[in-house]
Amino acid sequence: MTQLILIRHGETLWNTERRMQGQLDSPLTTRGLWQAEQLGARLQAMLFTALYSSDLPRAQQTAQCIAVTTGHAIVTDERLRERHFGVFEGLTRAEMEARDPEVYAQFMSRNPDYAVPGGESPAAFYARSRAVLEELAARHAGATIAVVTHGLVLDCAYRAASGLALQAPRPVPLVNASLNWFECEDGCWRAGPWGDAEHLGSDGVTIFGDGTV
Repeated sequence: MTQLILIRHGETLWNTERRMQGQLDSPLTTRGLWQAEQLGARLQAMLFTALYSSDLPRAQQTAQCIAVTTGHAIVTDERLRERHFGVFEGLTRAEMEARDPEVYAQFMSRNPDYAVPGGESPAAFYARSRAVLEELAARHAGATIAVVTHGLVLDCAYRAASGLALQAPRPVPLVNASLNWFECEDGCWRAGPWGDAEHLGSDGVTIFGDGTV
């Protein structure tokens, strides 16, 4: 089986403001950049074949801190982007509800087939995320690869490995700059350690995402 080390980007300004980032972008905070640098130090001692990243700047900046220490070239893929939240991108939950209560209620209903105007449905996003990760796993069959991506891409991998339904709340947190271990072969998934942030120490961990998306 191919081993995938899935990595969430470092903390961003919009994480701290609890804004829906989606495919818009927000810069890493000072803490987020430090988290990315600690990732680089942690991965320097690990053997892996390739380093992939979402093409969104917050992921690429995180990946660059890894590449500096490991010497890997960064291969970007737009399919590793976060889910697109359409008209809700850049807003807090309170702002989303105030802007369009009906759309917000539909969004919060967790209907797998509902897409916010201009955005992706959970089902479409899951299909995209799983397809690209399985493609990368097949490309590097039997090897270990690192993939810097976004919280809800990690969520999709977790659901693929655990069988958790798309409409069910996720029981585990999304940890910035964490390592999340999976094995994948021919569409079969197995989960390893989740949210591994040993490199950040007890004071450096940030968790954003309450399981509602």
